[in-house]
Amino acid sequence: MTYLGIDIGTSGVKAILMDEKGRLLGEATSGLDVFRPQSGWSEQRAEDWWTALLAAVDRLAADHPAEMSALRGLGLSGQMHGATLLDKDDKVLRPAILWNDGRAFAECAEMEAAEPRLREIAGNIAMPGFTAPKLLWVRKHEPKIFARTAKVLLPKDYVRFLLTGEFVSEMSDASGTLWLDVGKRDWSDALLRATGLERSHMPRLVEGSAPSGDLKAELIKRWGIAGPVVVAGGGGDNAASACGIGAIRPGEGFVSLGTSGVLFVSNDRFRPNTAGAVHAFCHAIPDTWHQMGVILSATDSLNWLSKLTGQDAARLAGEAEARFTGPGEEIFLPYLSGERTPHNNANARGAFVGLSHLSDPARLAQAVMEGVTFAFRDCQRVLSDAGTSIDYLLAVGGGSRSNLWLRMLATNLNMPIALPHDGDYGGAFGAARLGLCAAEGADPATVMTRPAIKSVVEPEAGLAEAYANKYGRYRALYEPIEEARS
Repeated sequence: MTYLGIDIGTSGVKAILMDEKGRLLGEATSGLDVFRPQSGWSEQRAEDWWTALLAAVDRLAADHPAEMSALRGLGLSGQMHGATLLDKDDKVLRPAILWNDGRAFAECAEMEAAEPRLREIAGNIAMPGFTAPKLLWVRKHEPKIFARTAKVLLPKDYVRFLLTGEFVSEMSDASGTLWLDVGKRDWSDALLRATGLERSHMPRLVEGSAPSGDLKAELIKRWGIAGPVVVAGGGGDNAASACGIGAIRPGEGFVSLGTSGVLFVSNDRFRPNTAGAVHAFCHAIPDTWHQMGVILSATDSLNWLSKLTGQDAARLAGEAEARFTGPGEEIFLPYLSGERTPHNNANARGAFVGLSHLSDPARLAQAVMEGVTFAFRDCQRVLSDAGTSIDYLLAVGGGSRSNLWLRMLATNLNMPIALPHDGDYGGAFGAARLGLCAAEGADPATVMTRPAIKSVVEPEAGLAEAYANKYGRYRALYEPIEEARS
């Protein structure tokens, strides 16, 4: 038997096919475009997700016909928070407003004023990236479209509708809407009322490892599948990635050094810390929650420096590592796109401090890597404030290829960081695992195992005090720089 995982990302759709033992049989990707009609806006056409999905799965079916014929389960992962609006005839009303769209900043305050218990119920601060403030923006600026809105779907759940004909979401992705009572794992009537909506506008909810529907007959025929296919609830991208690397037990987590950065940890119960802008969400498996500290410019900060200096990002990181002897003089605040955790400030901006005649691209690269590391340390601090400890941490994402960056992280987080053997442990793989659970009734604990570990990076005790001192200087810079900008 085989299982398909599909990840609806921002830059593309990825599909992977695996067998019952979790071995990768094939994969295919298809690119997507993002449209920015105005500064701070970010949109995609929902129909492009479907076109890209068909292209990717068609390629898998053509390259692996025997394996596709044996398909039993399908799981979905996807970019979170996107607002896809459908009318009563199930037609898309406007381009989807994405997770990194900042237009609904004012509406966040309006929503919190309309429902003072919002943070208590949702476990999160209202942020422009979440779905609910976007609907307030549509109600205010596009009232005719708002009046015609019959269903609001997240990106992967719109794709699910086309795959199955069912309006369904699951707990992890729904947590990022600001309409979910995250502790109760159910829609909140109070939060829906705050945006002028009702339960009828929402899809029904299932757990990520549970069935959500069956694949349509015409798609079974198109892809040469022999029998029925169960479609799992799936997960938001980070929760699905956690399923892919086996981070489903309390205290297990990962640090993702990608374009943005995530410090993720699984919890046995709902543990919000809104004062620290921690994301407290349901996990993609039952009776489990998770927390995330999110930073908006992780490897993107090094890519920015690369463009500024005209030097390749990998080369910059390599030069920084070759010359590294300890914390540098320069300090970098990585708020190039604003920041979520711990500041919840979409208007925050980055800065270099401590520049001298000795500052050169390699020293600046070290400062950038340290600044991103300190942002992760901020995330760990506010997770700790919520009563959370991380017992086991894996590193994923492109930045984890830098040994220096991992050494910085291990030292500043004061814990070992495991690096898995090369492989795909992302959202699509986690989605395929969820598809297996839904199709076979399998226990997630037996399916979502950890990958083989290539190496473990230990904290460097000799650098701990120097980094603690520099982290203190880093933390002290945010408020005066923000005051100077205002």
